Amino acid sequence: MTNAFFAFVLLAQSPAPVDQLIPWLLDEDRQLRGIPFSEVIHDATGKRVLAVDKTNEVDQRVIKAIGAACDEVVRRLNAPDSVIQKIGRINEVSSHFEDALREVLNATPGLSCDFPHTADDKVQRSGYPDLRIVDLASKRVFYLDPKLYAAGSRESSFRTFYFEPKIATNKVRDDAVHFVVGFEHEPKNGAWKFTRWDLVDLAQFKVKLKAEFQGGNRDLYRPEAIVGSSAK
Repeated sequence: MTNAFFAFVLLAQSPAPVDQLIPWLLDEDRQLRGIPFSEVIHDATGKRVLAVDKTNEVDQRVIKAIGAACDEVVRRLNAPDSVIQKIGRINEVSSHFEDALREVLNATPGLSCDFPHTADDKVQRSGYPDLRIVDLASKRVFYLDPKLYAAGSRESSFRTFYFEPKIATNKVRDDAVHFVVGFEHEPKNGAWKFTRWDLVDLAQFKVKLKAEFQGGNRDLYRPEAIVGSSAK
């Protein structure tokens, strides 16, 4: 674990006063960037992120199968009668890619694909990763996380990936290869059209830590804090 990230975790978990935490966050902001994702996964879950081995027959077989599945999913979901063509917001399309990839990959000989289970052995759709693929012969595990992005936005710095370390809802339970597959789409002009995909190995991926203080409506609208309301 990087020194800056380790120090942040210690501060966040300790009873350190806020007036110590805030200045530290401001001073260490630059050091909380470029953190290896593999280290985050290992420290949060105890599991290793395995790099793709281009000489490994299993890795190449699974990559080929994922590629064929992506082509088939794009073909299905681009079809005029696809269920996604009735959806207006791209955010609501993502789950259909997850479902279609799971179906196609699970039907691929030699592979199984399902939604990862949490530490409590429950299926949870939200959070990273979305799919767990197993090569049945070798038992090698591959995590796959589909992402959708608009054409022209590949260089965008807006957040498109996040991982929230939690114990009870942790879905990374294997030493595994970690993939993101990005599907590019054109602006909806009567229909959704996906034009390309890229499969990304996350072994060398680096992430940033964003400190965020947050609260929900229950925290905001406490009766004792309300000092005025509309007439009833």
